[in-house]
Amino acid sequence: MEIVLVPGFWLGADAWSEVTPVLERAGHHPHPLTLPGLESRETDRSAIGVREQVDAIVREIDRVGDPAGRDVVLVGHSGGGPLSYAATSLRPERIARTVYVDAWPLGPGQAIAPDMTPVDGEVELLPWDEFDDGDLVDLTEEQREEFRRRAVPEPGAVPGGAIDLADDPRRLAVPATIVACEFTPADLRSWVDGGAPIVSEVARLERLDVVELPTGHWPMFTRPAELGRLLAELAER
Repeated sequence: MEIVLVPGFWLGADAWSEVTPVLERAGHHPHPLTLPGLESRETDRSAIGVREQVDAIVREIDRVGDPAGRDVVLVGHSGGGPLSYAATSLRPERIARTVYVDAWPLGPGQAIAPDMTPVDGEVELLPWDEFDDGDLVDLTEEQREEFRRRAVPEPGAVPGGAIDLADDPRRLAVPATIVACEFTPADLRSWVDGGAPIVSEVARLERLDVVELPTGHWPMFTRPAELGRLLAELAER
């Protein structure tokens, strides 16, 4: 399978560097992405918003996939999850499965992180003490230093930008897997059953399963081998 890997905020394609060899050994073809605006600290991010990043994901789907068949598994981590769902809504006939790593799809008009406040048009990686304890589980001091060294500011229009979904009900039928890292399947079910707005789109998915990979918010750093094996298994279903 062709596996498109979309990182979360502040990260580029190299975030998946310890995951891609696992996928390759399993016979798959990983395609890690660096989304527009995340190329380097010197990149001009002023014109980059949600749409530009979603369009980049769609272009990669079109580039690597076979137009005649569903041979693309689309993987979105964290903020890359809702962006991947928006891309799925534009190419539902091309996606074999969409995987949300410590993430889930958002509904139309919702924003990934509306409370993040841009400074000079961008959002820097937050100080560690502004993350929840659950985010940082298993993330060593060395990994934190490396993460901060490679982090690139997120385009300021992305965290609070509205998610726009294609009006195509086929997006709901695309097989979906949520990889639960810092929450449990029971937590997610309770939020859905309680009608929490943030998971309103999750409740509409027709073919959803939830699998656990207990760790912090960045399993590509803290449990890369396990994440790679899990993604390979999902691709083979």
